[in-house]
Amino acid sequence: MPKGGKKGSHKGRMRQYTSPEEIEAQLQAERQKAKEEEENEDGGAGAIGDHPKGDKSQYSEDSEDDEFQQKRKGVEGLIDIENPNRAVQTAKKVTQLDLDGPKELSRREREEIEKQKAKERYMKMHLAGKTEQAKADLARLAIIRKQREEAAKKKEEERKVNKAVLRMGQVNKFLLLIK
Repeated sequence: MPKGGKKGSHKGRMRQYTSPEEIEAQLQAERQKAKEEEENEDGGAGAIGDHPKGDKSQYSEDSEDDEFQQKRKGVEGLIDIENPNRAVQTAKKVTQLDLDGPKELSRREREEIEKQKAKERYMKMHLAGKTEQAKADLARLAIIRKQREEAAKKKEEERKVNKAVLRMGQVNKFLLLIK
């Protein structure tokens, strides 16, 4: 047995549920009470059955459900409390939708767009030769061009030498033939 005797638990008890009819009756009684208090506050502007504007259809039971607010007690009436974490759902009509206006992007979409723009900026800078990688590439290209030019000059000199040797060989043959 636990220390301090047996403690009661909510488990195993019979639960009581309020029926929808009882809830509706309670709400109706509260509305009636609030209506009587409101009429008492007006200070007898008219008979009990008269409404201030005289339009009874406006104060039907359906509109009372929409406009009904409980009277706040104490400082509740002075302090307006609203939960900032509560998301208020508002239904928009099709005519109110702004399809042409700017669309709010998610964080991932914004990051993806920023990444693409950064890549495009880098490529423009690279093509203009302003990045370090582009400068290194251009330096390597210059070295390669220089090597190729030297190789081309060397090859051209070898061709000239070979041509000269062939001419000399032909001249020698000609001289041998003439002798």
